[in-house]
Formats: sequence, C-alpha cells, structure tokens
Amino acid sequence: MDLKQEIHFRFTQQVQDKIDACTDFIRGLTDDAQNDAKGSAGDKHETALSMMHLEQEKSNQKLLEFYAQKAILIKINPTEKANQVGLGSLVRVNQLLLFISTALPKIVVEHETIFAISPQSPLGSQILGKSAGYCFEMDGKSYVIHSVE
Repeated sequence: MDLKQEIHFRFTQQVQDKIDACTDFIRGLTDDAQNDAKGSAGDKHETALSMMHLEQEKSNQKLLEFYAQKAILIKINPTEKANQVGLGSLVRVNQLLLFISTALPKIVVEHETIFAISPQSPLGSQILGKSAGYCFEMDGKSYVIHSVE
C-alpha cells in the first residue's frame, strides 16, 4: 500500500470508528429510555426522557454528518494519480501535506502529518484545479504547491 492509499484507509477508518461509536451511543440511549419507561413515572421521568430524546436527536445529526463524510471518502480512488488538485489529491504545499476530501482531524502516517481538508475550505478552494508550481498568498503568507498525487 503506498502513502496515498494508507492515508485514505486511515481517514476512512477514522470516520467508520466515529460512526460505530455514535451508533453504540444512540443504541445505549434507546435502551436507557426503554428501561427508564418501565420503572418510572412523574415529572422526573418526563424530564429524563426529554433529555435523552434531545441527546438522541443531536447524536442522530452527528451520525448523518459522519455518513456524509464517509460518502465523500468512498468516492475517492486512492490509486488514481492526477496532475491537478481535485477530490482525492494528496498535495504538498510548503511544509504541509494535504488530503483533499472532507475536513477531518489530522493523522500521522510514516512520520508525516496529514491534514484532510474540504475542497470548499479557503485553502482547498484556493488550490483546486491547480498544478505543482502554483504560487499563491493566503493570510499574508506565500505558498507554493510542490507536488500533486
């Protein structure tokens, strides 16, 4: 597995881990609500159920976000090589290594820190469609694309 494939695999696994954790949390809330309903009555019971319901709604929203991130990662073929920056590109800009996909927490692979950014992010939109050698400025700092995979 080359570096780009490893990076894609690790980010995909990161998102899947979030999906699994969120699904388990929602399942736990559902079980708690059912168990609470069997043995409780009154205002405290109603408040607890309302709180659990709100927490479940927030978790369901998060789960949808994680599935959207996974859908973007599924679209990427990590074996494809490209000369221009696009979805799935691995781009070296100055000292940064960027994976153009969806915004995710950074990872370290083979002693390299990789940042997953969205093509819609300020930096992503600045380099989308560009090739190695492209120079630009952002927030008063000069950048150069050194390589695109």
